[in-house]
Amino acid sequence: MPWKERYTITDERSLADDEVHWPEGKRCCVAVNVDLSLASRPDGLQPSDLQNPGALFGLHEGLDAMLKLFNRFDIKATFTVPGAMAQMLSSTLRDIDAEGHEIAANGFRHEDVSQLEFEDEKARLSATTEILAEVIGRRPTGWFSLPRQEDPFAVGTISPSTMDLLIDAGYQYMGNGLSDDLPHYWVTDFDSRRAVLTLPYYYHFDDQFFLMFPRRGTGLEHADTLFANWMAEFDAQYERGRYFNMTLHPHAIGWCNRFELLKDFLAHVRERPSVWNATGTQIADYWSDTYPPSSYLRLEPSIWQDYPGSLS
Repeated sequence: MPWKERYTITDERSLADDEVHWPEGKRCCVAVNVDLSLASRPDGLQPSDLQNPGALFGLHEGLDAMLKLFNRFDIKATFTVPGAMAQMLSSTLRDIDAEGHEIAANGFRHEDVSQLEFEDEKARLSATTEILAEVIGRRPTGWFSLPRQEDPFAVGTISPSTMDLLIDAGYQYMGNGLSDDLPHYWVTDFDSRRAVLTLPYYYHFDDQFFLMFPRRGTGLEHADTLFANWMAEFDAQYERGRYFNMTLHPHAIGWCNRFELLKDFLAHVRERPSVWNATGTQIADYWSDTYPPSSYLRLEPSIWQDYPGSLS
């Protein structure tokens, strides 16, 4: 289906398997995102979010164990953080950055911006960029709008202005899009081909939607299902030579029984030869150079027509 303004965000033409190539002939790309945000509702971070026992566990024991596990399996991850939390975590973020991981933005308060006025959203985006630049010593290149557990939809939320604001602010990529299982270009204007690179995200591989309580028997603990999702998707994407992504929250996955499943999964990934594990910026750099929009953004005039009363 050709791209249509206000109807789709991409040209909806994914690359065929034989068109996908990774650096140095690698077989498959694996992206690991770690969300350090503690926001649980669409209104974003609240003081209570930072004071509950789960938050304290996640930012200490959970995060420490995760970093040690990544080091054991030589995994590089993209850590997303709201601007409002960055200064509180400044020392931790600098340590994470020094270990070769990436620090990316996840909103100002990790809030739903869909109802904000343009100038308000722009100011929050600018403040987040400035805070992270001060904390890690350079501007972030990736922006995420990840979902929160109590969102009505498990996909994250943006406003009609968000993507253009990111382009204007010089962001290299948007970190969570659902329109492809490969990196793709999010088009904001058909005539000018204005677009920003977007990396895949799927809530099927996001731990928070399977791990709402730290023990079995509640009906909300589905760690085994999450593990099965990871294994099945990674194996399928590896076989096809494409892209696998997962999203982790230290306060969720860090509990002992869940952590063992994460360890088993990363061991499985590392047992497969020729896997390219990269941060968001590394992926964006490679994709933009190898599959530039000038050649791979295949826009065509829409064949669709609007009629009176049409909802398309």
